[in-house]
Amino acid sequence: MQPRQLRWETLAALRTSSKGQLSYCRRWLQDEDILEGCMSPLVLSPYSGWVLDRVIGQSAPEVAPSGSSTPKESTPLTNQSSSREKIKSGSRQGSSPRSSTEPNETKGNDDLSLLEMDQEVFQAILPSKVTEVEGCIRMYEEMHRLKGKEGLRQRQEQQEQMVRAVYDLASEQLKRFDELKELKQHQEFQDLQEVMEKSSKEAQGQQEKLKEEHRHRAKVLNLKLREAEQQRQRQEELERLRKEEGQERLRRLYSIQEEVLQLNQQIDPNYRHKDLPRIDLSAYSNRGNQICGLVSGLIRTTSERGFPTQVDVANTERALQEMRGLISSMQQEIAAAVEEKRRKDEEEERQKQKELLKNEQMKAQAPAPAQQSGGKQQKEGLQVKAEESTMQWYQQLQDAAEQCVASFSGISNCKDNNEVKKIKTELQKAATIPVSQISRIAGSKLREVFDKINNLLSGKSVQSGGRTVSVTQHPQGLDFVYYKLAEKFVNQGEEEVSSHRDAAFPIAVVASGIWEIHPRVGDLFLAHLHKKCPYSVPFYPALKEGTSMEEYQRLLGYQVKDSKMEEQDHFLKRMSGMIRLYAAIIQVRWPYGNKQGPHPHGLNYGWRWLAQMLNMEPLADVTATLLFDFLEVCGNALMKQYQVQFWKMMLLIREDYFPRIEAITSSRQMGSLMRFKQFLEKCLQQKEIPLPKGALQSSFWRS
Repeated sequence: MQPRQLRWETLAALRTSSKGQLSYCRRWLQDEDILEGCMSPLVLSPYSGWVLDRVIGQSAPEVAPSGSSTPKESTPLTNQSSSREKIKSGSRQGSSPRSSTEPNETKGNDDLSLLEMDQEVFQAILPSKVTEVEGCIRMYEEMHRLKGKEGLRQRQEQQEQMVRAVYDLASEQLKRFDELKELKQHQEFQDLQEVMEKSSKEAQGQQEKLKEEHRHRAKVLNLKLREAEQQRQRQEELERLRKEEGQERLRRLYSIQEEVLQLNQQIDPNYRHKDLPRIDLSAYSNRGNQICGLVSGLIRTTSERGFPTQVDVANTERALQEMRGLISSMQQEIAAAVEEKRRKDEEEERQKQKELLKNEQMKAQAPAPAQQSGGKQQKEGLQVKAEESTMQWYQQLQDAAEQCVASFSGISNCKDNNEVKKIKTELQKAATIPVSQISRIAGSKLREVFDKINNLLSGKSVQSGGRTVSVTQHPQGLDFVYYKLAEKFVNQGEEEVSSHRDAAFPIAVVASGIWEIHPRVGDLFLAHLHKKCPYSVPFYPALKEGTSMEEYQRLLGYQVKDSKMEEQDHFLKRMSGMIRLYAAIIQVRWPYGNKQGPHPHGLNYGWRWLAQMLNMEPLADVTATLLFDFLEVCGNALMKQYQVQFWKMMLLIREDYFPRIEAITSSRQMGSLMRFKQFLEKCLQQKEIPLPKGALQSSFWRS
């Protein structure tokens, strides 16, 4: 404890000493030479004389009045003067080199600080040793401060030089940057100007092009407007002529109707010559009424759609001729009966009364058994084979088709000649592709298809698949196109109409128009139709000896592949499509045809087909389906054409023929039979056959 306490006492004594009370600056420790003066022996600074000079010089006026002071006071003064002289001499020695090296510009700035320092030194003059130390310290501090100022000034100058250098460098770089920026702006301006000039030129060119196109379109529109105006004027003129002709035809129809009615009045159905018991005029009366109804129906139909056509006038004239022929036949029959009666009267006069009565009794008894046997045959037995005339017609069509195939054998059997094979392919495409395009399209599109087919058959060049095709490219080309076109029409009925029933009429109207202009196509169409659907004849092929079952099934119309016959539903669907197409063809005509003659295969063929079907024994599932399809498509047209006779036919089907079909139909085949029965009952109840679905109206051709 004692040594530790002694240390504290030593520290306290040092703190109270004069040196311990000195103040030091903390920054002196940063420099190594700051304390060198304190460690070396104490000597006066070379500046001390200079400082004392200045201090004494300023304080001299104050010291002079005090010359009468005591010796105690003068002693320090003498000491002070001696010390001043020492300091002064020392200061002279040290001040001369300092004054020579000190800059002139700092001399004036230091005067004030030295003056203040001199005053402090003068006031604090103590005994010589303390004064010297204090003066050294003060001088050292002043010298240090001056050195710091000088270093600071030099650094400021260096910084100013560096700032000026950096400023100059930055100014130069800024000038270069401004020059580069100005160059880029100039280049961009030039590029933009070039782009604007280029776009301006392009815009001017485009504007000129648009102006030229506008002028061209204006010319085209003007031409179209003129053509449309001319077309409108032509249409107005044609409409006026059509109305005048229609009015003239209507007046002609009225006059024909009046004459027909007057001729019909000449027929008395209840009139019988008292002397001619066998003369019965009811048949003539019925036919006369039918003709009158036909003429009235034509006039009613034409009045509903506007004015009558030349075809309507021709039909009424034919009806008038038929009526005249009917009257003539009736008169001839009456005359013949009168002549026969006169001759018989002469014979009767030569015979006796008994013989005459006996002969009359025999004549009265003879028809009764015949009539009974005839009725029994009508009820119990119908034909199984078609009529001889029908089979001859069927065979003629098949022979014509075979001859047509033989006529283009050179083009069909060619395998080595690539040019002929290419012509064959192009002709087949040109004939079949337009038919495949027929559907429920507008009338204008249908006309394009018709014109394309007609031009091909007429020997003109047509476009097919981007190539020009003509039947004149090969001597056998026309026969080949005839055959393929007819075959394609039948295939459309078998495939397209069977799936889309409303497509029957567009295909039929084109086929009818082509048939009218090119009759050979119609004959080949019938040959293909009869071969694929023998029921369209109607014809039931018989199984002959030596004929295989597959061949016989093909003769019946079935498709046989790999010894497997197609299903019954698919078979009936194909037969239905072909019968529907045939029923549509016999009632429609191409509206733009130039010929005013009769239909090449009209409703009379449909009436004959229906009569022959009813004269033949029915087939299960087949007869009911085909009769329903035929009457649904063609029944309305047959009703308008044959009127009373048609309804008699419908009654015959319901009362006599339908039970025959029902008797041979199994429970699995009742679908088609019930559908046919409902159709019959509805039509007979409403006394009307509805228009078939898909029938072409006048609006179709205006679209």
